[in-house]
Amino acid sequence: MRYEKVIPGRFLSRPNRFIARCEINGTIETVHVKNTGRLKELLVPGAPVFLEFSDKPNRKTRYSLVTVEKAGRLVNIDSNIPNQVALETLKAGMIKLPGMSGFDLIKSEQKYGQSRFDLYLEGGGRKAFLEVKGVTLEKDGVAMFPDAPTERGARHIHELIAAAEKGYEAYILFVIQMKGVRCFMPNDETHRAFGEALRLAASKGVHVLAYDCHVEPDSLRIADPVEVIL
Repeated sequence: MRYEKVIPGRFLSRPNRFIARCEINGTIETVHVKNTGRLKELLVPGAPVFLEFSDKPNRKTRYSLVTVEKAGRLVNIDSNIPNQVALETLKAGMIKLPGMSGFDLIKSEQKYGQSRFDLYLEGGGRKAFLEVKGVTLEKDGVAMFPDAPTERGARHIHELIAAAEKGYEAYILFVIQMKGVRCFMPNDETHRAFGEALRLAASKGVHVLAYDCHVEPDSLRIADPVEVIL
């Protein structure tokens, strides 16, 4: 996935979860933050950032903050992108899902029970649901999710368990929006119930996968599998 127009800047402050103040070419601009998570370890004053420019007349801001540099590592924070790159990578056959041998059908936003899963797949006589989670939090080489409590995320996991019990293949894919991590773990300190749901799901046949990403200021692509520790 590639952004069309990206320019460098410097993060200054975040008045609320939707907007930030950044210095761009010597001018202070109010920009849209494409992630409502906390991002406290990333959005620190003075951090180098990269912003997508838009000249659409109906926008309130001209820029969207999409990538942050932390200790020399680029981290994409765009929460809309993991679903898109997961879909692109699956269609290209670059992610192998246990229990599935290729895909005859891939659909986005499929309703099941009380949830709407990110992807529905068919292939080799099997039907599957896949939920995608973008990961931007990293500590000491460990990628973690979530960075804030997510009751919705825990509910989706329980719906995946129900689907698996009905005979569907079920997957949760953590797209780690950076390179250079050693493993992935649920962030029990922030939301214990999510971690417990994830461990229960794994015991019930839900496949838990994690992949890191190659990040450039203007692009993101899924790269390599990462060890999942539950």
